[in-house]
Amino acid sequence: MALKEKKVKLTIEAARDLVVNVMTAVGHNMLEANEIADHLIDCELRGLSFGGLPRALSVVERIRSSGLSQKQISVVRETPVSAALDGGDKVGYLVANRATDIAIEKARANGLAMVGAKETWYTGMFSYYLERVTAQGFAGLIAGSGLPLVAPHGGSKAHFGTNPIAFGFPTTDGPIIVDIGTAGLMLGEAVLKERLGEALPAGLAFDKDGRPTQDAGEALKGAFAVWGGHKGSGLALTVQLLGMMCGAEAAPVGLRDCGFFVLVMDPGVLTSRDDFRARASDFADTLRSTRPLNPNYPVRVHFDRSRAERSRRLAEGHIEVEESIFVALADIRDGGQQLVAQT
Repeated sequence: MALKEKKVKLTIEAARDLVVNVMTAVGHNMLEANEIADHLIDCELRGLSFGGLPRALSVVERIRSSGLSQKQISVVRETPVSAALDGGDKVGYLVANRATDIAIEKARANGLAMVGAKETWYTGMFSYYLERVTAQGFAGLIAGSGLPLVAPHGGSKAHFGTNPIAFGFPTTDGPIIVDIGTAGLMLGEAVLKERLGEALPAGLAFDKDGRPTQDAGEALKGAFAVWGGHKGSGLALTVQLLGMMCGAEAAPVGLRDCGFFVLVMDPGVLTSRDDFRARASDFADTLRSTRPLNPNYPVRVHFDRSRAERSRRLAEGHIEVEESIFVALADIRDGGQQLVAQT
């Protein structure tokens, strides 16, 4: 059993500066670096550390193996209510932000917008983008496909990505956002477990020969279990097809060509926008007031935990990261890694 690694405490500002400096060290411009850092630090603030500073290290490793793309994100097909993007092999935090910008703008003009992107990787937390959507008074759906990591229900060979799907709705007192992966564990969780030499929980993965494993490295060579049995497998299939509809490959080789699909809807197209927000807020309150099974654990609405955790950490003013992750990132920041740009 691996010993718990010592952690380094960083102020939120210092953690953000670290990510920005790492991203500029590997070739991103300052605007891109800040955009990436904003997403990763939000992961840390919400208690999803596998998508935070450790993910910055994964971004660097991917650039080291493939080079930093010099292509631009481009719109390759467009209508008043839709757009198809080629991400140019840029990291997904940049591509998904661009797709979300376009979807919000088109929904504002037309009440509805559908945007898809291909040729990207690491799109992160979909709730991050849905917070932007709901802040405009819109509802949204986001889904994303990826490289084969997950076995369909009843199998042990990878065919799906971890295939997250998320829904967001505006209310009068903060959004309701349901953001789930359709795999038993997410890629970032497995990668972090491998880095730290920690075992996976039982029942979540198979090795390359289809045997159950708790070794994260073996799981990354084999397959993760799907979440939710045959129902989760059907949802994973749906997300994979949505990614393919964006132009992404069904089974990309390596960390590339993930699909990102975003649908933004103005509730005012179907009903009173203000009335919907008020009724959604009231309904959420009725859920929170549900008689709990355990009085110590009141019923929560989706996104309540994330919002509360972020507020708590912002008040504390710091985050903690494993020492080995910090040392590796500091080495990159200080010039320990030299990367060659992709042509």
